Amino acid sequence: MSSDAFWSAVALVLVIEGILPFVSPGGWRRGFSQLMQLRDGQLRFFGLCSIVAGLVLLWLAS
Repeated sequence: MSSDAFWSAVALVLVIEGILPFVSPGGWRRGFSQLMQLRDGQLRFFGLCSIVAGLVLLWLAS
């Protein structure tokens, strides 16, 4: 993977991460406060699911 592809991917993540707080700041704040109530194991599970989903999408795209 080239450096340009890496920085493009990082930029795309920032754009996607910024959409919800821009469009619905109240909803984002409520969702974030709900995330803060989860236990560490639950957060790790959601993180693992995100990693697996991202890897599957990368695999399908290649």
